Amino acid sequence: MNQSQKNNPLHGLTLEKILTHLVEQYGWDGLYQQIRVNCFSNDPSIKSSLKFLRKTQWARDKVEALYVQTFS
Repeated sequence: MNQSQKNNPLHGLTLEKILTHLVEQYGWDGLYQQIRVNCFSNDPSIKSSLKFLRKTQWARDKVEALYVQTFS
C-alpha cells in the first residue's frame, strides 16, 4: 500500500461513488441543503453533477468533506 494513501478515507473511491452514496444518504434536496450548488437543485443528475464537480475544485472539496464527515 502506498504510504501517502495510508490514512486517506477517500482512497479507492471515485467521485461518482462518493456522489452516489451522498445522494442515497441525503437525497438531492438534502444534499443541496448541505452544499448550496445549483447542480444539486436544478434538474439534478449524477452525470451533470459530476461534470460540474470535475471542473469546480471548491465544490468537489466540499462534497468530499461531507462524505468523510458522513461516513467516517
